[in-house]
Amino acid sequence: MPQFVIEREIPGAGKMTPDELRGAAQHSNGVIAKLGPKIEWVHSYVAGDKIYCIYNAPSEDLIRAHADQSGFPANKITPVAAVIDPSTAKG
Repeated sequence: MPQFVIEREIPGAGKMTPDELRGAAQHSNGVIAKLGPKIEWVHSYVAGDKIYCIYNAPSEDLIRAHADQSGFPANKITPVAAVIDPSTAKG
């Protein structure tokens, strides 16, 4: 299934408390449950005023539906072309 990086501009995201992050995650999970099994939130990185989310989904349209229904912006959606890590250097 295709994977996407979603850049969400959320002022103050990096200052959110653990309870606020938990609430955001619970809300996101609720929307994902309504959208069906073809969309999967893998994980997110919270940094500064942005949250970078990794999602598996069959289309960008489904990612946008999640953004619309959850109220979390999807300012930029980029398909993942490849995943590399230190072991990639070993060939």
